[in-house]
Amino acid sequence: MPSSPSYHQPNASDSLEDSDSESDLEIELQELGPSTTSSQQRLRRSREERRTEQERRGQIPLRNLRMGGLRGLGGRRKGYGELGIAHGDNGEDMHGLLYDAEDPDATARDSGASLGNFEDDAPLLHPLAAGRKRGQESVISRLGSRMRLPSFLSTSSRPTTPTEVHQSGREEDDSTATRTVIVGQAQTLRFPANAVSNAKYTPWSFLPITLYTEFSFFFNLYFLMVALSQIIPPLRVGYLSTYIAPLAFVVSVVLGKEALDDIARRRRDAEANSEGYTVLRFESAPERGVRMGRSGSQSTRVSKRRARRGWDMGPGERLSEIQEVDEMGNPGTTGRPTASYFETVIRSRDIKVGDVLKLGKDQRVPADVIILKSYTNDSAIPNPYQGGDGSPTEELGGINGDLVNPTLGPAGIPTDTEVGRTGETSLGNSTLSADGDGISESFIRTDQLDGETDWKLRLASPLTQFLETGEFTRLQIIAGKPDKKVNEFVGTIELLPKPLRSCSLRVNRGERRASQDDGSQAPRGEEEVAPKSTPLTVDNTAWANTVIASNCTTLAVVAYTGSQTRQALSTSSSRSKVGLLEYEINSLTKILFALTLTISVTLVALKGIESTSSRKWYVSIMRFLVLFSTIIPISLRVNLDMGKTVYAWFIERDNGIKGTVVRTSTIPEELGRVEYLLSDKTGTLTQNEMDLRKIHVGTVSYAGEAMDEVSSYVRQGFSTSLSGVNQPTVSTTSASAYPTLSATNNPSAHVRTRREIGSRVRDVVLALALCHNVTPTLEDDHGKSITTYQASSPDEIAIVKWTESVGLRLVHRDRKGMTLQSVGTGLVIIRVRILDVFPFTSEGKRMGVIIQFVEGLESSTSPIEEAGEIWFYQKGADTVMTSIVAANDWLDEETANMAREGLRTLVVGRKKLSPQQYREFASSYKQASLSLVGRDAGMAKAVAQCLECDLELLGVTGVEDKLQKDVKPSLELLRNAGIKIWMLTGDKVETARCVAVSAKLVARGQYVHTIAKLKRKDLAEDSLNFLRSKTDACLLIDGESLSLFLTHYRDSFISLAVLLPAVIACRCSPIQKADIAKLIRAYTKKRICCIGDGGNDVSMIQVADVGVGIVGKEGRQASLAADFSINQFCHLTKLLVWHGRNSYKRSAKLAQFVIHRGLIISVCQTMFSIASRFEPIALYKNWLLVGYATVYTMLPVFSLVLDKDVDEGLANLYPELYKELTEGRSLSYRTFFVWVFVSIYQGGMIQGLSQILVDVQGPRMVSVSFTALVINELIMVALEITTWHPVMVFTLVGTALLYLGTIPFLGGYFDLAFIITVGFWWRVLAILAISLVPPYAVKLIRRTLKPPSYRKVRGI
Repeated sequence: MPSSPSYHQPNASDSLEDSDSESDLEIELQELGPSTTSSQQRLRRSREERRTEQERRGQIPLRNLRMGGLRGLGGRRKGYGELGIAHGDNGEDMHGLLYDAEDPDATARDSGASLGNFEDDAPLLHPLAAGRKRGQESVISRLGSRMRLPSFLSTSSRPTTPTEVHQSGREEDDSTATRTVIVGQAQTLRFPANAVSNAKYTPWSFLPITLYTEFSFFFNLYFLMVALSQIIPPLRVGYLSTYIAPLAFVVSVVLGKEALDDIARRRRDAEANSEGYTVLRFESAPERGVRMGRSGSQSTRVSKRRARRGWDMGPGERLSEIQEVDEMGNPGTTGRPTASYFETVIRSRDIKVGDVLKLGKDQRVPADVIILKSYTNDSAIPNPYQGGDGSPTEELGGINGDLVNPTLGPAGIPTDTEVGRTGETSLGNSTLSADGDGISESFIRTDQLDGETDWKLRLASPLTQFLETGEFTRLQIIAGKPDKKVNEFVGTIELLPKPLRSCSLRVNRGERRASQDDGSQAPRGEEEVAPKSTPLTVDNTAWANTVIASNCTTLAVVAYTGSQTRQALSTSSSRSKVGLLEYEINSLTKILFALTLTISVTLVALKGIESTSSRKWYVSIMRFLVLFSTIIPISLRVNLDMGKTVYAWFIERDNGIKGTVVRTSTIPEELGRVEYLLSDKTGTLTQNEMDLRKIHVGTVSYAGEAMDEVSSYVRQGFSTSLSGVNQPTVSTTSASAYPTLSATNNPSAHVRTRREIGSRVRDVVLALALCHNVTPTLEDDHGKSITTYQASSPDEIAIVKWTESVGLRLVHRDRKGMTLQSVGTGLVIIRVRILDVFPFTSEGKRMGVIIQFVEGLESSTSPIEEAGEIWFYQKGADTVMTSIVAANDWLDEETANMAREGLRTLVVGRKKLSPQQYREFASSYKQASLSLVGRDAGMAKAVAQCLECDLELLGVTGVEDKLQKDVKPSLELLRNAGIKIWMLTGDKVETARCVAVSAKLVARGQYVHTIAKLKRKDLAEDSLNFLRSKTDACLLIDGESLSLFLTHYRDSFISLAVLLPAVIACRCSPIQKADIAKLIRAYTKKRICCIGDGGNDVSMIQVADVGVGIVGKEGRQASLAADFSINQFCHLTKLLVWHGRNSYKRSAKLAQFVIHRGLIISVCQTMFSIASRFEPIALYKNWLLVGYATVYTMLPVFSLVLDKDVDEGLANLYPELYKELTEGRSLSYRTFFVWVFVSIYQGGMIQGLSQILVDVQGPRMVSVSFTALVINELIMVALEITTWHPVMVFTLVGTALLYLGTIPFLGGYFDLAFIITVGFWWRVLAILAISLVPPYAVKLIRRTLKPPSYRKVRGI
């Protein structure tokens, strides 16, 4: 249990208080002048409180008497800056005036309180002032930048704070410059809010942007001009509302959809921004053990045990009796916390720079933070090396014996936390996550940030790891300006001096100089004056959107928030996406406008250019343009936008892809036009879960059910060796205890028996159980303890889990040793001492470890010669291990077989070292490590010469990165659909290659051309020339080489890359992913689809024509920013091949039919104008014109959005049907002009025959013409339907009955008496037969001669 702060004992004779109740000092403070009169009321109140305390305790502090005596000797005639200096001839120097330790309101006298850098009990004068001049101005000028002075000693109205010192020389409001972060306190500068925002608009930018986007399309601008023309009386041809209302309706529908989509984005952002996080709030520390006005039972207050520290006294240092009495009466004064703190939960968006976050395992980091401290949770695995009392045993000697004293940080930095020998702190029931060197460890997952699967090791600064949490307010961080580089960070953290609470006499100059000359220690008061600082690197950080992976609690301070985080800076801004169909229709609209203008000018020209008495010729042209405005139907946008809503409804309610969300409902047709798919790897194609699938030991390979045989070998080999051990729970066995573990000099010289194969199996299992950097931890799962592993690489975790599954469990690991346990018996069977570890690097592609087996219960303090055997184990990629292991005849073949299966191969070897060999290696390795020139090369050379030669080859392992569900068939189907697939990942080259092979992104036997670490332009050009001659190869390129190509050979590279069947880009940054998407889209003019699941994919998703986000395990950043959100990669195939195809074909047919509907009525108007002697007179007025485009034809035409040419099964069975869509045949200039000719023919026949069979003008002609026009449209809709839907039947029949039912109400336009006659109906039927039969006959003939693909697959 943590100890409570010291409480005052009223009856203790040695307890003297620091109260200064009725002293002359306070009287004189009030008499100084106006600068202190504002504090008189608080001073009076504080005196009353201290008087009460003094009366209760009945004690008068000796310091007050001594100070009063000093003043009585002449101190009253001196300024308070000189108080206590040079009294008498004895040369004693008074250090200065400090705040009273019992006066909580003392700092209230300071009108310029610093922003949390100094607490209320900070001294008025620092001990450093002891060696300065006696003049008050000199003292103040030298101390102004280091401490807070009271107002009556300040040379200005407000003293300078340490924070302001660091911030001087830069603009106060420039939050993008180098910043000083005050830990746990409010900042002087304003920084962005820590809010995630995927919204496209703000309340102020919504209308300008959306209106500009809408009227940037020609047909919307055309409708606007037509509507505005009706304000001019000479151009008016009907009611103003006839033209204004449809345009307003169309714009309102579009703006409403955009607003709803953006509101939905904001709601989802609000959910993400409302995620709760625990934050530490700091308050001024109490001056006594009892916190006034607070209940001791408050659970939110966290108390700490304080280390009692005295002053380190130099030989020449003499303390005054005042300080001696203070230290005796208040022994814990210097150990009191600077601040108390409590925990509170706030929303993610409320997190600010300087807040201290408390983060746990699997918790997402909400902002860019700097780690201050980490400690393991309650269920940390106990150290088997410790005895039952928690003290370390002596059996491993140096394992715990050489630990750094944890109460002192590195470089002798004193800490404020008591740490026991086992690493336990007073921070609850937790254990510092640190090894003996005092450096804390935390692992984070960055796959959502940079796509890398390996966990990253993060360390707290040694300055803060063992610092008491209450002292965090003394910290301040100097950080660089916001940067998007996730692998770089430069900063500094400073620990400011702790405020002093008692008086001390300085050493006079002569004594100090003497103490320095003889090398003695300087007084402690001077040691703590200068702030302690240590550098910060990227290893001390955790960026936003990473996840705490290790089983520990991490305390971190926020350095960057919101738009200044690494992830936000690497993310492109959202853009308003417009589908390709919109641009195509916009181009067709321009053709229709040209046709309208041509007809208008032609009619005016045929009449004659001469102006009539009624109107000018140009007015006639304008009126004709208005009359023919139906050629460009305003209802086109309404129908298309409503159709998109229907498509989105179908997608979200498809049970085959449950959980799919349409976030951008304006581009569903784009799903049917995709030609390039850019996919992330980690979390998108793979689950980021590794599994050891295969192991080969020379002549025998084990996989699947054969792993049971491996388990039996391990069980037999390790259980028989324990039969003679008296204490199996603590006994250990060296490698020499097993005859089967000894190295085989020539393993291929004789036929392997079953026993020998078992020996090889146990050897490789033991090697895999020891050669790694994995640490086991315990976690509580519903009251049950389970073992989990943490390491930088998921491959190593997979291997250790596999060794546990076959019977050998890792139960303990630290930097000094490991312990292995038998799964079957639960006995500890292997203990080793770790002598050296050689971690994995991307250049070396291997890792190794030198271990020494610990024999039984012998004392490990014996020399190396008398301890257990020493072995060097190593595992790595086959490309580098082939030259390291001894000669063999099977390694290359087996690794190639595993690579073809998409497995990540690791070759395992070992070598036995004698004590002499190890000493020689250690000497050469240490000598190389001390070299200032070529250190890395020298160390690598020492390892290669002494260790990496003729290793005994134990076996080969094959690790599989588990793929997402149905990834292989999904990628194959998409390739058959004509989609070229690129994989862009931030992971390593080897990992990406294996995943590409296992996912069948690379076909069996296909050549993979690898370009990595390319830095020379000539080599880059050679690679391009090679690829030009081999366009059927797959390209594998890393980010460094990609940057070279994009810089110097941009056009050549992209022109060649788009021809390749597959491209794999590794080590790509988020910006590089986005640049590739932009480049492909700009060069090919094709539709690009990008899919990902992490925050590092957001930029790529936002620049794509179609962005698809997968809901990830650790975050929804990609899902929130995407146009379409899905739960699994396999859902993408249905989204594209089924829903995308249907959406595009339906919209294409709908758009052309709406154009036909508007064009045919314009042809009728043209025929009528010709018959009316080229006068711009309307044929159908007011309601007839509006009703034709809405009530009488809209629902049947809109029902085409339910049509489908094939069912879902055929669409998946024949993905080639999707490939046709990319060619744009459904809506092209060819199909457009076919519909134009059909419209001209049908419009000419309907209006021409009506005028011939009835009259040129009059209500009878209008009734025949309009009735034939409406019925013609209904029949044309029925002829275009491929698959009937009940809604289609209902709309067609219902609209026909509705029209017949409204005829009696159209007496103002029709001749109702003529309608009920037989003459009316036979004329209508004759006109319909002539207008419909020829086009349909041509369609049947063409379908018979050249049937479309959908009829072929349906067998029609």
